[in-house]
Amino acid sequence: MIFRLARCIREYKWAALLSPLCMVGEVTMEVLIPLVMANLYDFGIELQDMHIIVTRSIQLVICAILSLCFGVLSAVFAAKAATGFAKNLRHDMFHRVQSFSFSNIDKFSSSSIVTRLTSDVAQLQMTFQMVIRMTIRCVMMLVLALVFAFQLSPELSMIYLKVMPVLILVLVCLTPVVFKIFDRSFRKLDKLNNVIQENVHGIRVVKSFVRQEKETEKFTDISADLARNFSRAEKILSLNSPVMMACIYICMISISWVGAKLVIASGNNPLNGLTTGDLSSMFTYTTQILSALMSMSMVFVMMTMSRTPLRRCCEVLAEEPNLCSPAQAVTEVADGSIDFENVSFRYSATAQHRALKEVTLHIPSGATVGILGGTGSSKSTLVQLIPRLYDVSEGTLKVGGVDVREYDLEVLRDNVAMVLQKNVLFSGTIKENLRWGNPNATDEELIHACKLSCAHDFIEAFPNKYDTYIEQGGTNVSGGQKQRLCIARALLKKPKVLILDDSTSAVDTRTDAMIRQAFREEIPGTTKLIIAQRIASVQDADMIIVLDNGQISAVGNHDQLMQTSAIYQEVFYSQQKGGEE
Repeated sequence: MIFRLARCIREYKWAALLSPLCMVGEVTMEVLIPLVMANLYDFGIELQDMHIIVTRSIQLVICAILSLCFGVLSAVFAAKAATGFAKNLRHDMFHRVQSFSFSNIDKFSSSSIVTRLTSDVAQLQMTFQMVIRMTIRCVMMLVLALVFAFQLSPELSMIYLKVMPVLILVLVCLTPVVFKIFDRSFRKLDKLNNVIQENVHGIRVVKSFVRQEKETEKFTDISADLARNFSRAEKILSLNSPVMMACIYICMISISWVGAKLVIASGNNPLNGLTTGDLSSMFTYTTQILSALMSMSMVFVMMTMSRTPLRRCCEVLAEEPNLCSPAQAVTEVADGSIDFENVSFRYSATAQHRALKEVTLHIPSGATVGILGGTGSSKSTLVQLIPRLYDVSEGTLKVGGVDVREYDLEVLRDNVAMVLQKNVLFSGTIKENLRWGNPNATDEELIHACKLSCAHDFIEAFPNKYDTYIEQGGTNVSGGQKQRLCIARALLKKPKVLILDDSTSAVDTRTDAMIRQAFREEIPGTTKLIIAQRIASVQDADMIIVLDNGQISAVGNHDQLMQTSAIYQEVFYSQQKGGEE
């Protein structure tokens, strides 16, 4: 997993390398300062040698300045590397999500993907910055301080080696417990984000049913549960701090006691053993060594917290899109003919139930086809196979006489325009939304497409006309207006196949009829598939398909189905004024 994320460093690898190198320089200067101080005290102050005092003082200033410069550079490089790493990681994850098929996306909830792209990446960014800076600092400080401390007094340095196993044991005992809690906490965070997303998205429904208090209670419960989990983890981790401080004080007392005896025994003579300056340096090294251990424990905690985000981000990066273009892809769609040859479909390989069962159907290019069926009859599933949003489980589906799996995906989907059941507009002007269908469309082409979808008149009624700003989700336009804008957007692709998945349900019957009339006159060569609940929307179609429980129940025109299909007759009469008779 770590190697997978390491690829996200890319152009910031030099910053990621320079940061620890500068940190090595900073630590080296900090470790040298106690030696210079000891020399200043023993040979300068004690012997009142002004030359040594001045020389060592200048050396101290130089070490301090160099340490400061190295520290600043290390921080700058670490910040640049960490932010760049996070930027690349977000880009790679978002790019991977964009390449997912619907079945890939079904494995991750939308709230989970949002959390992984935001909170999880932010956590990994902080950890990465701490690793390339603080980890190197801790390790180098620990090693160098121990080396210099052993040079001064091996006897006193043994005290460190006796204390360090205690700290390591505490970390080893705490980590497994804390990791399990953090793992639960991040799953709770997914759930919390899901509640927020659902509530904000459905705020009108919440208010219309007066569910504010219930939704607030649900949010509060999850938030409190999340707080309890994080609080429990932090309480366990907080045990590390007092243990660390206890070890520092034990070392200080032990070094003071043993060191004082050694100084007295040597007569404070540098040639005979430990001096007062050496003892003061040992106190500094004690602080540096144990501070390094404390910082290392903080890094360890941060890495423990990041283990779950690391796994979650790698899950997204490791997920392989199960729909992709073949190596020798077909790059041209000949026409809009569609052939289903014994097609069956399951939403997952392990699903026992087949959403579509042995569908065989031929739709000639340029035909207008209506699709009817009850709720759950797999009408949307049938048409989603055509632009290869899902792959067929069994059988073959051809568009323009070629299996859809042989096409380049971009080419296929550019030639198969689909207006989904859930109409989605993005924040931006009407022009910007329409140009999703064709980024290079002229204003005249936009107007023509909007006239075909009966959207031009209401757009002209807006003060800013085609420059009117659409709010997020299209909340400032009605459902019917949104549907007509989505149809215009699809028409701008000039597709060979146009699929309307119940996309005129929010418009009145007169407008619906005008849209269908425009389709017949203006785009006769385009194959049109219309899923509808109203008989009037498909009554004039060249072919009407009646689906029932994932199977084709009947195929024919209106007159034929009125004679042969009981389901079609039932729907027709139920929608007529005299249906009860």
